[in-house]
Amino acid sequence: MQAIILAAGMGKRLKELTRDNTKCMIQVNGVALIDRMLHQLDKHHLSRIIVVTGYEGKKLVDFIEGLLIRTKIVYINNSLYEKTNNIYSLALAKEWLCKEDTLLFESDLIFEDDVIDLLLKDERENLALVDKYESWMDGTCVKLSQNDDIEAFIPRTKFKFDELNDYYKTVNIYKFSRRFSQTHYVPFLEAYQKALGENEYYEQVLRVIAMLDDSEMKAKRLNGQLWYEIDDIQDLDIATSMFISDEDQRVELLQERYGGYWRYPQLIDFCYLVNPYFPPQKLMDEIKASFETLLTQYPSGMRVNALLAAKNFGVQKENILTGNGAAELIKSLMSHLTGKIGIIRPTFEEYGHRYREEDIVAYWPENDDFKYGIKELMNFFGEKEVQNIILINPDNPSGNYILKSDLLKLAAWAKERNIKLLIDESFVDFADEQNATMIEQQILDENKHLYVMKSISKSYGVPGLRLGVLASGDAETIARIEKDVSIWNINSFAEFYMQIAEKYENDYTKALEAFRQERMRYFNELSKIPGLRVIPSQANYIMAEVTAGMTAKELNRRLIVKYNILIKNLVAKIKQDGRQYIRLAVKTSEENDKLIKAMQKELA
Repeated sequence: MQAIILAAGMGKRLKELTRDNTKCMIQVNGVALIDRMLHQLDKHHLSRIIVVTGYEGKKLVDFIEGLLIRTKIVYINNSLYEKTNNIYSLALAKEWLCKEDTLLFESDLIFEDDVIDLLLKDERENLALVDKYESWMDGTCVKLSQNDDIEAFIPRTKFKFDELNDYYKTVNIYKFSRRFSQTHYVPFLEAYQKALGENEYYEQVLRVIAMLDDSEMKAKRLNGQLWYEIDDIQDLDIATSMFISDEDQRVELLQERYGGYWRYPQLIDFCYLVNPYFPPQKLMDEIKASFETLLTQYPSGMRVNALLAAKNFGVQKENILTGNGAAELIKSLMSHLTGKIGIIRPTFEEYGHRYREEDIVAYWPENDDFKYGIKELMNFFGEKEVQNIILINPDNPSGNYILKSDLLKLAAWAKERNIKLLIDESFVDFADEQNATMIEQQILDENKHLYVMKSISKSYGVPGLRLGVLASGDAETIARIEKDVSIWNINSFAEFYMQIAEKYENDYTKALEAFRQERMRYFNELSKIPGLRVIPSQANYIMAEVTAGMTAKELNRRLIVKYNILIKNLVAKIKQDGRQYIRLAVKTSEENDKLIKAMQKELA
């Protein structure tokens, strides 16, 4: 068995990183792609490794020669790398293809060692390595039969998005037998190259061969093994977090991304908080039906979107604003506050981060569950010189909840003391109390000092829309904030969502009922796990203390490395005598059960 690595490309999309180096010399966590790949191959005692060079070929050869690879390396130079594509590079190595069984690689890949083992251990002679299609993947896909026959190669130009569930992505790693190369691949390669030229892709030849009654080529499906193709700097950034050897650093890099986890195969995100039971498929289909219009048309300005929000929440348009997520509105509102602000901790820190630390007065509940009510808040802040109080209800991360009737009492208390009260009710819809929202016209009219923030992303399960609202009877401040933000501060998809949301109120009610049932089951199952003290919550997450003698950091690391599960480590937020707190999102029953099983194994 031999290997062929195609490494002639220029890697233009990596820009300055490949200005003086070939693409495969790009480093991931301090190791060049070609360095990693050659050492992986060197373990398998191959007869030779053929490297087809091109752009910066001499530099690549010199680099490889310094790696002390034991396997014999043969170099082939593609001097026409600027005018040709990889079909020409592989054609330069066709004589080698016909001499011996071959593993074929493109040089811009990074993968686990198990990937090569899969191919070598499989007794089938001719294999195309494939993985179930994910949204982050790009390039050629295939359709497979139940017995791994490749029924069709699907190039990018023939891609049909309504058939995504049937697609597998080619990993660009193949195993060819010598006989297959002699009887099938090389003859078709020569004919295809002669007919269509040299600026083509070698996979096009496999596409033609797949049309034969007996193509002899089978697919080898990956089963969770990691791989990534690096074409641009974002790919490089993701590969860095996927393949970093230090497991603690891997967890940190993942958490620092703050989302975008669809590009991480099989990762289950229990860190970020959205409604797992909404929106319904029909709502998504309605948005899809208008996709082209929404993509190519400007959204309305803030005045029209305020009308939509007012319609949905039953308030006057001068009392409500839409934002590019609640984060945009938080930033603007905090800039309009003056004086000291009261905050309950631990909490969602976006508000505190937008204010001067020396002007923050923090209340910490004096109990292990971080529970509090309005009595504790009025006693504490009544003795402090604060001009503003910020309350997250339910609170994040504790899930502490204050009833609406008590919030009205707190609002009256604050009004008497000329204190502005900001209530973030982004998670209030998940509470057991019905109709718990403070966004009601009468409440706003009677409490001009009250500001109510709500993240539509979290409550309604649409974080990609980046949509939030701020409501207040203080129309002057609402008007000032409106001038702060861009006239087109939300996108057309978010506007359209607000336009149609009213039609799906019954679906939303049912989704919340299903959620509350699952949260109760989830809480009960988590409570059975030894070494985990679970704290009751009225939000779409549950806070827990790890009491099994394991740190939250260690548990976080194990869940990522062993189970591809990401949770929130709260130790940095709650510095309390070394106690270990975590936060777990409430997701679907299937996802929750995966977490429960993983936690049972690690904390038993």
